[in-house]
Amino acid sequence: MKLRRIPAWLPLLAALFSLYFIWGSTYLVIRIGVESWPPMMMAGLRFLLAGVVLLAFLLLRGEKLPSLKATKNAAIIGILLLAMGNGAVTVAEHQHVPSGLAAVMVATVPLFAMCFSRMFGIQTRWIEWLGIGVGLVGILLLNSGGHMAGNPWGALMILTGSLTWAFGSVWGSRIELPQGMMAGAIEMLSAGIVLLLASTLSGEHLTGTPTLPGFLALGYLSLFGSIIAINAYMFLIRNVTPAVATSYAYVNPVVAVLLGIGFAGETLSSREWLALAIIVFAVVLVTLGKYLFPAKPVIKPISRD
Repeated sequence: MKLRRIPAWLPLLAALFSLYFIWGSTYLVIRIGVESWPPMMMAGLRFLLAGVVLLAFLLLRGEKLPSLKATKNAAIIGILLLAMGNGAVTVAEHQHVPSGLAAVMVATVPLFAMCFSRMFGIQTRWIEWLGIGVGLVGILLLNSGGHMAGNPWGALMILTGSLTWAFGSVWGSRIELPQGMMAGAIEMLSAGIVLLLASTLSGEHLTGTPTLPGFLALGYLSLFGSIIAINAYMFLIRNVTPAVATSYAYVNPVVAVLLGIGFAGETLSSREWLALAIIVFAVVLVTLGKYLFPAKPVIKPISRD
């Protein structure tokens, strides 16, 4: 009996589903988790558990540890993206920033990444700078009233985390990193250690035994939000265009907002809905601009010498 061959589109669809809905749902799950766990402790345990499991799996499969230089670079990237970027979101949600609005703020990462790309000498287009301008309007609108206006420190924290994530993403594409899933394992391990150290130094401690939803949230964030979704992203980077792989940036906020409204009783004002639409539109311009409006090739004059 012959086994049916898996269609080529099925793994791609599964990977896109992981990024769109798993990463989109993590904002709500973080909110559930921080009701039982101190924020940096939960984020640290999330990445430490995920990193240990993934590293053990890779070593048992026969993969070797990377060079010291690649390991050091991966550790720095893990601190920038996961410890500072995701850690900021976790702390902000603990300070009662709605999960949906946190996702909207994080959607600004591609906008900041384009600015850092310019600093590294990467060519940019007018459509991308238009996206930056539109995105700034959305950010100002989002922070001028409603939930974010009442929690400026939470908003600043998420914006700072978005900046570190964007810088780490651009810088990480220009340095030596471990191959394949080993890079993710080391990044998560380093982030987990740094976050748990920060949790200890800041005096975080459990006031009681975490609830069952708290433990389930930690498990979901470690397995689905970290191990599965991160490897799904790496799979997409290798098999589809960057525009498709990074399309999660404007899908996640919509998923997070709808889940927050449907399951956590969150509400958005008309101004915040407008800001959401503007920021998503800006991210589309920055992400797809270079494909919709490709740069014209430079035609050099023919020498008559």
